[in-house]
Amino acid sequence: MKKILCAILTIFSVMATAAAGSVTASERNPKREFRGAWLHVIGQNQWQDKSTEQAKAYIRDQFDKLAGTGCNTVIFQVRPTADAVYRSELEPWSAWLTGKRGKAPSPMWDPMEYAIGEAHKRGMEFHAWLNPYRVTSTAKEVLPASHDSNKEPHRFFRYNGQILFDPAYQENRDFICKVVKDIVDRYDIDGIHIDDYFYPYPAPGKKIPDDASYRKFADGQNIADWRRKNVDLLIEQLHSTIKEAKPWVRFGVSPFGIWRNKRTDPRGSESTGLQNYDDLYADVILWAKKGWVDYLAPQLYWSLDTKAAPSRHLAQWWNDNANGADIYIGWDVKRTMDSPDPGNNDRNELDTKVRLSRRLPNVKGNVWWHGYWVTGNYKGAADSLAMKYQSTIALPPAYGDLKKTPKSVSEIKIDKTGEEAFLSWEAPRRGPSESESDVVRYAVYEFFPGEPQDTGDPQTIVALTPFTRVRIYPEPGVTFAVTALDRMNRESHPIFIYYK
Repeated sequence: MKKILCAILTIFSVMATAAAGSVTASERNPKREFRGAWLHVIGQNQWQDKSTEQAKAYIRDQFDKLAGTGCNTVIFQVRPTADAVYRSELEPWSAWLTGKRGKAPSPMWDPMEYAIGEAHKRGMEFHAWLNPYRVTSTAKEVLPASHDSNKEPHRFFRYNGQILFDPAYQENRDFICKVVKDIVDRYDIDGIHIDDYFYPYPAPGKKIPDDASYRKFADGQNIADWRRKNVDLLIEQLHSTIKEAKPWVRFGVSPFGIWRNKRTDPRGSESTGLQNYDDLYADVILWAKKGWVDYLAPQLYWSLDTKAAPSRHLAQWWNDNANGADIYIGWDVKRTMDSPDPGNNDRNELDTKVRLSRRLPNVKGNVWWHGYWVTGNYKGAADSLAMKYQSTIALPPAYGDLKKTPKSVSEIKIDKTGEEAFLSWEAPRRGPSESESDVVRYAVYEFFPGEPQDTGDPQTIVALTPFTRVRIYPEPGVTFAVTALDRMNRESHPIFIYYK
């Protein structure tokens, strides 16, 4: 095992590299891979039961455990129901954080700001997760008289016990984009992420009450096409809003796992379940084709061979219909670990699902639903990820113009203080304003004597860190290398140093 230690962050830079059987870690684990986990706030009462310091400790603990399993991205829910898990002048504090909508945490703190800092300390990306249309999650919630749904009720509708923004109104699209722009402008996030709730999931016997807005805006379109157009307009506007503010912030969507069934559309998948296109009015593959989204994380929460929605075949379908977007497969941790895999002679489906994602060329990673099942090590899921499937450190996928590379580090050196040794370097100089080419992280490599100095080998990566100094445990003849990563995850040329 190679040993190196980021200052402060001991457990994240020491990763197991032992391989199982005759398959090596480098064959199994790619150097570049999106390894995300969703951490939701809605429905999680543990947040409101904690003091500020306890909540901060909880975030650190969750991020520690995710980093320890090799995850490099946290998808953190910051706006579950038109509310805020961060300081906002546009929407009230979330009841899921404090127990009451509009009640500020005490002592005051900004959970998103804190979580971003903790993710970045661990070399992880932070994607801010929002639900665009949902205003309430239950029929019991009463909104104040000052809320827009009471002041301008025509912009909203009630469906199946929830209040939702009516997607037909430009005022609503403008407001949702205003919320997103506020986040992008004020926070050092790596991505904006929205989930699978567009028009509401159909409830038996219930009709979406948007007749008035249909009559007002449809202009002759049939209602299904009109609803899809409304959602298209939001996605396009969100993309423009994000990219105009900070071009390096990625925009991702995690749609329901079926676009359309083949029996409905010959372009669809071998499945028979609910359809994004027809039931949620979300033409997801159009968004990818138009370049409005950077990545899709389809929620393939079913078992490999579920009759109505076999995730084995759906993963292939999304790969084949990526339309230029990166695909990161969303897997259900509990169902994966609960479901035996007779075809692989395995008591769970984790091995097959990870191997499947890595075999498909347009699938660039996985996202684990939900992250609490990972951090809780449900049926050994965290152990399996840490020791086998994510045992090497992975850089997130690079994007943008890949011909551009950031400047390399300089002044690399090794300092010894007593029994301790540190590798340090000088960061490349930044320009006067934020840019996609700003260096934000560094990859550290270690090569033993006689080992090829190949920075393409993931087994040689021993740290991914925002710091310019890491603790090392060098042996005579070892060579270290440091590369710089910019905001687009593009990597500089390596700079080497030999330890005598």
